Amino acid sequence: MTYADLFRLDGRRIAVVGGASGIGRESARALAAQGAEVLVADRDVAGAEETARLAAAERPAPGAETGAVSVHPLDVLDEAAVRTTADGWGALDGLVVTVGANVRKRMADYTLGDFDRVVALNLRAYLTLVQSVAPGMAERGRGSVVGLASMRAFQVEAGQSVYAASKAGLVQLLRTAAAEWGPRGVRFNAVAPGVVRTPLTDQIAADPQWYEAYARASALGRWAGAEEIAGAVAYLVSDASTYVTGSVLTVDGGWTAVDGRYEPSL
Repeated sequence: MTYADLFRLDGRRIAVVGGASGIGRESARALAAQGAEVLVADRDVAGAEETARLAAAERPAPGAETGAVSVHPLDVLDEAAVRTTADGWGALDGLVVTVGANVRKRMADYTLGDFDRVVALNLRAYLTLVQSVAPGMAERGRGSVVGLASMRAFQVEAGQSVYAASKAGLVQLLRTAAAEWGPRGVRFNAVAPGVVRTPLTDQIAADPQWYEAYARASALGRWAGAEEIAGAVAYLVSDASTYVTGSVLTVDGGWTAVDGRYEPSL
């Protein structure tokens, strides 16, 4: 391995689950640009097909085998479908999971249905996917799994109870997986974004005051674009991070460093 190739993914097969939009879509594009064969999996088939079209355009050599992109319909809440689809994928070098949900309510107003929906997508689906993919990676002695957590795993606000708890749980799930499969060469890491413009944050972005308040809360004074998270994902599945496992890469524009700050007149 030379440093010039440190981030290249030529010859690697990487599945992106939740790839129909947002961070998943941009991750698929970034991985394809580095030469990976990308498997775009999502329940939203039309969205996944659009992602595949965009990712294919990023390929280093259009028409060549390197960087091939394919679409795989998948409902991550269907355990049998997850296991069957994962079997069909064959040998994977990487798995990126970006699925998630949030129900913004005060705890007193939360229903068990709300709770189950958020935990199912933010935590249970990750367990099923890891169980379906990690053993095969371990047999081959290599592999990298990246899950999308959130800065809310560490820093909360009103209305974020179950979302924050599920993301904190995801961090510990991936850390435990790192401990269990690390001796067999499989790495597990989380990316913890701050506020990012995706379909999941449309509710916030539609409120000008809310949008501006969140922008001001980070050190950079703005929201992130989904493409700004894709680089962290590409890094964690590349050879640039071969000694990184059980970690959380925070990509939040400095929010957790400066949140709640007061700037006195000096």
